[in-house]
Amino acid sequence: MDEILLKEIYNEVKKGYKVALATITKTIGSTPGKMGATITVFQGGNVMGTVGGGMIEHKVINKCIECLKSGDDCNFEYTLNDSGNLGMQCGGTAYGYIKIFKPKPKLLIIGGGHIGLALFKIAKNLDFYTVVVDDREDFANTDRFENADEIYAGDIAKIVEDMDINDNTYVIIATRGYEGDLISLRSVINKNANYIGMIGSRKKWIKVKESLIEENVIKEKLDNVYAPVGINISSNDVDEIAFGIMAEILLVKNRGSLTHRRDK
Repeated sequence: MDEILLKEIYNEVKKGYKVALATITKTIGSTPGKMGATITVFQGGNVMGTVGGGMIEHKVINKCIECLKSGDDCNFEYTLNDSGNLGMQCGGTAYGYIKIFKPKPKLLIIGGGHIGLALFKIAKNLDFYTVVVDDREDFANTDRFENADEIYAGDIAKIVEDMDINDNTYVIIATRGYEGDLISLRSVINKNANYIGMIGSRKKWIKVKESLIEENVIKEKLDNVYAPVGINISSNDVDEIAFGIMAEILLVKNRGSLTHRRDK
């Protein structure tokens, strides 16, 4: 069972999902779950294992769900008596710990040009899981993107359609022109990415947005796209533009604020 559980945790984290593992670390008195009992709650809602069933298990599962949303580990304590927090007569107390296994944040770069390459280099230094997509093999290969986690060359729409994109995914669209940007945004807009940014001018963004609205893409989803992309801290240097983009991604990822630390 332990081996199967560990494999499931590994596979889910590899796919980009968080997993909560709750363990009973101590018991006092009579409790349904004994020390060492574990239960695992997956981001999709599936549960493996048990900490004894009943109200304690119900509470632990709900606490795991809270921790999955926040991404934070936590301790828990539940007592089974009328004066405790579960209103039951067993009289025991269970103590435990919830560990959240978190995947690396995934950066999907659609477009392997100069900005895509510069962004990739920054992302690798920040330990992002990097995925590169381009319709040209000359711009999506291991020689150009050394040590990228995944590289795909070909039809962008078909490649992206088969990808697992979730709230741990950050997407940058940086193709070589309007048509590629339109195809790319159409491919990702209805997925669950935490961030979508698109390179280009405000004029191009307005045109892309209007085209997708005509295709009945929900306007509110388009309003959440960061376009033109990046925080306005850079010159026209490619590396600085990429740095401004990554700064914006980190702002969203870490729920940061555009303030100076010295002002706090």
